[in-house]
Amino acid sequence: MKAIHTNEAPAAIGPYSQGIIVNNVFYSSGQIPLTPAGEMVTGDVKEQTHQVFSNLQAVLKEAGASFETVIKATVFIKDMNDFGAINEVYGEYFSTHKPARSCVEVARLPKDALVEIEVVALVK
Repeated sequence: MKAIHTNEAPAAIGPYSQGIIVNNVFYSSGQIPLTPAGEMVTGDVKEQTHQVFSNLQAVLKEAGASFETVIKATVFIKDMNDFGAINEVYGEYFSTHKPARSCVEVARLPKDALVEIEVVALVK
């Protein structure tokens, strides 16, 4: 196993890593809309989702993966009424390649985020 860390994404806010590589597969930790400096994006759900994807892009790159090698994404949202807005942003990052995905509404996310996304990807 190899732990992944990049300063281009927020540091873990608990006892975990940004992601782990096992046998050419990268498992990301869930990314919330924190900037790399650790500040919460306070905008609407679309702004928060863009920040989440910026963080995912950074950890994927550090792992030697990319959005094109994502196998599975799991999306956690605070309010299912935001599904359409989140899906719109999601489609900007997964336009031609469409990995498997689950999306669930949760009671609460860390730092009261509106969205959290984790991915599993092949390492190139």
